[in-house]
Amino acid sequence: MAMPWIAGFMMKAPVNKIIPFSNVDGPGNRCAIFFQSCPFACLYCHNPETIHMCHNCGACVATCPTKALHMEEEKVIWDPSLCVNCDTCIHRCAHHASPKIRDMSADELAAEVKKHRLFIRGVTLSGGECMNQAPFLEELVPKLKEMGLHILIDSNGFYEFSKAPYLLSLCDGVMLDVKAVDPIFHQQLCAHSNDTVLHNLDYLLEQGKLEEVRTVLLPHHEEQNKKTIAYVVKHIDNRCRYKLIAYRPYGVRAEGIQAFGNASLTKEQLKEYAQYAQELGCHSIHIV
Repeated sequence: MAMPWIAGFMMKAPVNKIIPFSNVDGPGNRCAIFFQSCPFACLYCHNPETIHMCHNCGACVATCPTKALHMEEEKVIWDPSLCVNCDTCIHRCAHHASPKIRDMSADELAAEVKKHRLFIRGVTLSGGECMNQAPFLEELVPKLKEMGLHILIDSNGFYEFSKAPYLLSLCDGVMLDVKAVDPIFHQQLCAHSNDTVLHNLDYLLEQGKLEEVRTVLLPHHEEQNKKTIAYVVKHIDNRCRYKLIAYRPYGVRAEGIQAFGNASLTKEQLKEYAQYAQELGCHSIHIV
């Protein structure tokens, strides 16, 4: 059961961004909600400012050219009405965090989504890692379902979905990242084990809740790419869509650029990986 009240206060969650209309975050036109914070620290993350919560050190406040940031009770406060999204604050942050966060209640988020209800099929809950906010999502999702919306969770698989049966029952499915199957390589990529990720892959399939699996294909790592593809294809056994995503350097931290370079895979390379998956028996493959 959802627990919307804690010590007399309604829960709020840190929202990094709301994209009213997206056709890349699940099937159909969708509203995508990105929550702040992630337990992984992927080298190739192209939104690394979503990984950490703001430390409220205040170093970014003086750098803002439009005075959209100020300190209030030792906390950095962002004023969206003054912000021009130049991202100077993000570039200057020593902690790789964004101060442009709104702490929003489930009612506030539902009201934002409702503005676009006539033009969207569903809502995708993303991040960062939205499962950091699992109790909050239990309060939010019923409000979205009341609007007749299709609800997906976009997750890196860090948290065990078997321990969140109520939330899983509320949602229509999960889009799961399987970044690497090799445990050592996954640790190098994400600074965490992939044990729970692989357990979630099987569990979500058993529950009929796996909407899609995604793997980022990395330059100069053909062996690891193919190892992950082979594992995923075997396990999903055509029970869900498999999306292969080309590494893109945009927004990636210096460590990631150093590891993977400034160039993405070519179209020909992507087609070769797709053909490899098809030869292994995957009939629902999508490359982007």
